[in-house]
Amino acid sequence: MKGKITVIGLGSSDENHLSLGVYRLLKETNHLYLRTKEHPLTSFLEKEGIVFKTFDSLYDNNTEYEKVYQEIAAQLLEAANAGEIVIYGVPGHPMVAEKSVQYLLDQGEQQGIEVEIVGGESFLDTIFSSLKIDPIDGFIFINGEVLIKKDLDPNKNIVIGQVYDQWVASDVKLTLMEIYPDEAPVYIAANLGIKGKEVIKEIPLYQLDYDPNDFHHLSSVYVPPFVSTEATHGLFDTLEDIVRILRSPDGCPWDRKQTHQSIRQNLIEETYELVETIDSQDMEHMVEELGDVLLQIMLHSQIATEEGYFTINDVIKQLNNKLVRRHPHVFGEEKAEKAEDAYQHWQQIKQQEKAEKGIIEGSHLDGIPVDLPAVLKAFKLQKKAARVGFDWDKIESVYDKIQEEITELKVATEDQQIAELGDLLFAVINLARFLDADPEQALALTNQKFIQRFQYIERKLKENKVEISEASLEEMERYWNEAKSVEGEML
Repeated sequence: MKGKITVIGLGSSDENHLSLGVYRLLKETNHLYLRTKEHPLTSFLEKEGIVFKTFDSLYDNNTEYEKVYQEIAAQLLEAANAGEIVIYGVPGHPMVAEKSVQYLLDQGEQQGIEVEIVGGESFLDTIFSSLKIDPIDGFIFINGEVLIKKDLDPNKNIVIGQVYDQWVASDVKLTLMEIYPDEAPVYIAANLGIKGKEVIKEIPLYQLDYDPNDFHHLSSVYVPPFVSTEATHGLFDTLEDIVRILRSPDGCPWDRKQTHQSIRQNLIEETYELVETIDSQDMEHMVEELGDVLLQIMLHSQIATEEGYFTINDVIKQLNNKLVRRHPHVFGEEKAEKAEDAYQHWQQIKQQEKAEKGIIEGSHLDGIPVDLPAVLKAFKLQKKAARVGFDWDKIESVYDKIQEEITELKVATEDQQIAELGDLLFAVINLARFLDADPEQALALTNQKFIQRFQYIERKLKENKVEISEASLEEMERYWNEAKSVEGEML
């Protein structure tokens, strides 16, 4: 006959916080197991003559706590399978930050072992009392061992548990500093509810991990609400709120009157300004320009929300779904050792999605935006045609084609010149594709090089008090070559 496991909460401090029901269970059992002896109640149990076993040796022999909790559950279930009526005592409440209990519940159900939960005063109850927190105002409870930035909300009370040593405290500090300023007040809370031993210590965030003596198995970190622009202006929710307010009746008159069509050009211009910072590797201004592009996305999403079509969350959800779906080699079972393999997965899934939506392409050249700049559009047209075999066999043929187009342009009539020039440019873009180079980027780099050299000419002429309109071509050419030499020395 199988036994039973009753999990009891020992409360968060000494015997003064122990419930009568739990005390009776402790007195009556012959099979009492405690997760750890490191609890204020254990000295009372010893005085009462209550015999117990602990799992502290598992902690001593294993640095991975997950394995410790799994082994605790395994040993308790083994005892219950042997017919024992087991009482398992854990600090606080069994359902608050007790991973071993979760393993017991999951595996007990699988093995047909009854697992009963008997509550005790929770660690959170003591937190609310000692720190005078009302959770209805907003409360987050997080494990410090796995804390990440997205868990944080500076508008709410945050309690970070399992901060049992200086190393965890250091990780917690660095994560908090991603949102909170260095001087933000935080509290180290230890031994809460234990008379004469309770510690609530306020320090600036940057000092959180200074003293290793602050941290042990009964220590936590409390972060009160910190509503400041420095903390909240790094949050996506804040951006969403600001854009909504700008579009509200009490917001900005200019923002209120905008439509998808009226700000269409803004998105194009902001994108080009962003590309400029990428080409110049201007990281400082790239941050600003990325923000300007994001603002356009937020405005379009807010307009759509007001019109009842979609929200920014719909945009994000659809993007996340697409990224996971089109990367089966990352989020699924497919394999992709090379970038080309990953690209093939993307294209195959893309075509499958179109077929499922009933989208039938009339041409293999379909799917290229109408308003794409001509150079980029030509590049994409050539790539699509090449995928179905319409391409040169070797790069030498491309060079021959360019030479052919130059010859035709030389003999073209005035009416034919534009068309022949277009053919030449198209052939050069083909060469870029064969060289695995982005023609738009290549031309952008040349444009930038031209600007730098021409501005060098302007500076030199100005130093010599010569108006550029009066300078000879030979003089300007000399400075142009000087600029090229300066570039060479800088490389």
